[in-house]
Amino acid sequence: MAVLYPLLTFNRVKWRKQNNKGEAMNILVVRNDKLGDFITALPTLYVLKRHDPRNRIVALVAPLNRSLAESCDFIDEVIVDGGGDILELAFKIREAKIDASITLFSNTRVAIAQFLARIPIRIAPATKIAQIFYNRRIQQRRSRVEMAEFEYNLQLARALFTQIDLDFPKPLLRFDDTAYRVFCAEYGITRPVVAFHPGFGGSSDANWTLGEYVELVWIAEACGTVDVVMTFGPDEEALCEEAAALLGTQSRTHLYRSRGSVVDFAHVLSSFKLFVSTSTGTYHLASACGCETFTFFADTLFASASRWKSIGDEAGQHHYMIPQNPQGREAMFERVKRELKSRLEAGL
Repeated sequence: MAVLYPLLTFNRVKWRKQNNKGEAMNILVVRNDKLGDFITALPTLYVLKRHDPRNRIVALVAPLNRSLAESCDFIDEVIVDGGGDILELAFKIREAKIDASITLFSNTRVAIAQFLARIPIRIAPATKIAQIFYNRRIQQRRSRVEMAEFEYNLQLARALFTQIDLDFPKPLLRFDDTAYRVFCAEYGITRPVVAFHPGFGGSSDANWTLGEYVELVWIAEACGTVDVVMTFGPDEEALCEEAAALLGTQSRTHLYRSRGSVVDFAHVLSSFKLFVSTSTGTYHLASACGCETFTFFADTLFASASRWKSIGDEAGQHHYMIPQNPQGREAMFERVKRELKSRLEAGL
């Protein structure tokens, strides 16, 4: 430890200068898990870039999220973590010449890789054994759910820049409507779109059955002022076929399977008027793009809307906790049907 002390002292002095905008920094932000989790990191990436536009913001992401990260003008460079060798990951990080890292959700692998890459300032929540590889450990206790996930992420930026402004625009993601107009022409859509996404995906813990989603679809079909779409992921072909069978040949609902990247889907999704789904990555994407949402959560604190509300305007987010007991579940489903019908009748 005596050998490292002069190096650590030097880094503190350098950080004080950088913290007061004396120098630009290369800042690594780590969120290399699922789509929804990465979207909760976007406000942090945004405010770090806005704090000093000279800062070079580098995002470490999972392969799924590469296209979305590369589409964000507040991210300067993307490092893709394919989950391979630690030394390979450490080399990628070392090549980026990082001055400081903020790891929003850590595991031992990414912690060791950053340590081996010799990043001078390594910030992370003080949790799990991985924390020993960071030199700025922040007590957050996320299990208490005292704020939303994206708000916990934003707080970590303050460990680097104490005066940073944590506000961010809503919607944070904006896409032009070129792909949406192509989509409308292909499917014959002429009215505002209400979309239903029945798949689970990600780490969602509660959802309605496909049959119950079809009931919600029929409510939307009965509203003559909207077009209705059911969306499915690239690996949900069987679910799409089952939905088609349940809807029957008289249904006017369009079935859409997303086969491209996350950004390809976002270009279409961003022009939908209402997106109905469980709490999964597509919900976070829809809300981040400014789409109004009806979203279903498990009736537990950890999986609740209090923890996993999205980064979009809260006024456009309608949250429903699905009880585990049959009676409560049935009552909640009736409430969802009533409120969906009322929202549609009010006009989108």
